[in-house]
Amino acid sequence: MNASMPAAVRTLTCRAVLFDMDGTLVDSTAVVEQVWGEFAARYGLDIEEILRTSHGVQAGDTVRRFAPPGADVLALTAELGAMERVRTEGILPLPGAARLLASLPADAVALVTSADRVLADIRMAAAGLAMPATVVTAELVTRGKPDPEGYLKAAAGLGVDPSDAVVFEDAPAGIAAGVAAGIPTVAVGRNTGPLPAGGPAHS
Repeated sequence: MNASMPAAVRTLTCRAVLFDMDGTLVDSTAVVEQVWGEFAARYGLDIEEILRTSHGVQAGDTVRRFAPPGADVLALTAELGAMERVRTEGILPLPGAARLLASLPADAVALVTSADRVLADIRMAAAGLAMPATVVTAELVTRGKPDPEGYLKAAAGLGVDPSDAVVFEDAPAGIAAGVAAGIPTVAVGRNTGPLPAGGPAHS
C-alpha cells in the first residue's frame, strides 16, 4: 500500500457545504503573522502563543485574552482590523479552492468566518475567489467560534438541517464549532491540532 494514501476513504453526502475562510480557502498567513507580531511586540507578548490560540477566533476575543490590564479592547481590535484591511500582499487561494467553489451549486454554499464582512470581502477578492451568496461574518453572531452559532445560522440560511451539511475547517476553534453544531466536519490543513476520536474526518 502506498504510504501517502489515506488508510480509508470516507464519502460524505450533503445538501450544503459550509466553509471557513482563513486557512481553509484563503492563505492569509503572511498578513496574520505580521499584524499579530506587531501587537505582540508592542506589549511584550509571546507571539507564538498568540498565533497558536488565535487561529479561527474573532480578533476581539484574542485581544481581550492577551491585552494588558486596562487596555481599551475595542480600540485595539479596531486598530488591528484596520491594519489587516490594508495589507493584502501574500494573500493567496489555497490549492484547489477556486475549483472546488466553482464546482458546487451556488445555493448550497456558505462562508462562515471570524472576520468581519469588510475583511472577508477584501481577502476573498485578494485571493481571487468568488464570495458565496450566503455569508456569516463576525458582526452577524453574538458568540464567535468555538460557539456553533455561525454554522447553525449558515445552515438555516441555506434552508438545510445541520445534519445535511458538511463543514470544512482548519482551526481547532472552528472544528469545535462545526462539531458542536451537529454538522459533519472535515478538518483540513496543518493547524487542526489533535482531533477527537470518532470526531471530524481529516482531509
